[in-house]
Amino acid sequence: MRLGRDNGVKILMNYDYLAMILAAPVYDVAKKTPLDAALQLGRRLENRVFLKREDQQPVFSFKLRGAYNKIVSLSPDERACGVIAASAGNHAQGVALSARKLGIQALIVMPRTTPDIKISSVREMGAEVILHGNTYDDAYEQAKIIALERALTFVHPYDDPLVIAGQGTIAKELLEQKQTIDVIFVPVGGGGLISGIATWFKAYSPETQVIGVEPDDAPCMYEALAQGERVILDQVGIFADGVAVRQVGEEPFRLAQQYVDEVLLVSSDEICAAIKDIFDDTRSITEPAGALAVAGMKKYVERENIRNKTLVAIDSGANMNFDRLRHVAERAELGERREALFAATIAEEAGSFRRFCEVIGLKGVTEFNYRYSDPEKAHVFVGLQMPGGEDDKAGLFERLEAKGYPCLDMTDNEMAKMHIRYMVGGRVEGVEHECLYRFEFPERPGALLRFLNKMGQHWNISLFHYRNHGAAYGRVLVGMQVPPEENGQLQRFLQELNYRYWDESGNPAYALFLS
Repeated sequence: MRLGRDNGVKILMNYDYLAMILAAPVYDVAKKTPLDAALQLGRRLENRVFLKREDQQPVFSFKLRGAYNKIVSLSPDERACGVIAASAGNHAQGVALSARKLGIQALIVMPRTTPDIKISSVREMGAEVILHGNTYDDAYEQAKIIALERALTFVHPYDDPLVIAGQGTIAKELLEQKQTIDVIFVPVGGGGLISGIATWFKAYSPETQVIGVEPDDAPCMYEALAQGERVILDQVGIFADGVAVRQVGEEPFRLAQQYVDEVLLVSSDEICAAIKDIFDDTRSITEPAGALAVAGMKKYVERENIRNKTLVAIDSGANMNFDRLRHVAERAELGERREALFAATIAEEAGSFRRFCEVIGLKGVTEFNYRYSDPEKAHVFVGLQMPGGEDDKAGLFERLEAKGYPCLDMTDNEMAKMHIRYMVGGRVEGVEHECLYRFEFPERPGALLRFLNKMGQHWNISLFHYRNHGAAYGRVLVGMQVPPEENGQLQRFLQELNYRYWDESGNPAYALFLS
């Protein structure tokens, strides 16, 4: 093994990952986690399903392994100077605990949007915390600057051979716990975890399929493998914040090209369903990124129609904010396709509501939203239990259409699920030139005021609905009265604001319930 240098930072060249994984002293601070059978999920999927419980590490995440393996390798001079990392959660806690174990000073740069519970946890482990910027990328750039100024060693969360080798110890454990594994499912963010696991498996169990799983709104590894080069995503989703990475690491990408068989994409609703699956079997609550592997496993089993195989999912972490559970509970059945949301039109006359419910039959109603707004017809927003999944929903819609009740499926309409279901009954007349936008606001003091100051006094706000479910960003639906000749000003305002947004003016849920 030889050493090279990159901008003054020591990097490993021509490394032997198998030897590095064997030599990694991660158990100084981490523990060998159990491989638990998920019996209920296994029966449903008709396969032998196991969960690798990295949520049971001292920091409730696998990140401790890689962080410690990097920090313990430092020279006495490097230890004396201290370490620095950028993180909004799990990596920060892994670095802080590892540094405390080794008696090293640690500085963590975290975005200002980081929840207080995570900031407090890192400080309690003895690390200094600097809050900078609104995103991980902001914190990362600031951490690199401080590292050079103070001669601190930067501990990268995934793009470092020693970090990768530390995560790879999970694979070694797995093959000691279960000699035959047909498919292993691994959550993917920057790629450090899957590259370490895949390297070990392809050496010692080459017949095992290694499948990565990413959120469909943060597909950095998926896109990189598809295009044959690392790409930088314009933006990433915020629900599975533990894997919200815009660009996969250089070294993880190189290893993934050689050893990863496939990367699957799953939706936020499918992740919520997987969180519930894990809870049903273990009575534990995993964070969204930690449930990715189970969500991908379910999708893979359905696609490949496999039976009686041994499947392992990495339950990678449990650093869940309590107030996010409301959102998970709302979406779990939708992700399982056991609930349907739809809009229907009924006559505004005596007895029409009862007749509509007779056509629905004995299905469980999860929600029903309606308010009088038109003398001829009414639009209702309905949630129903669908034990039979998509076939059940298709049959119901056919019956309703046949009885003269036009339906519009809202099950996959994000604006309807996030906002409209809470706003039915808010229609008004005479609102001219209204356009509707959905935003993600950074969850920090002053975010709303910044929005209003940027807007100035140009346009009247005709609608405003805000929701947060414990994430770093709040979800906001805004109606603005913008004359057509001022559309150019509106577009400049949106660009300068630099908040993630979607134009929802053409969303059918808006036409039915709000416009």
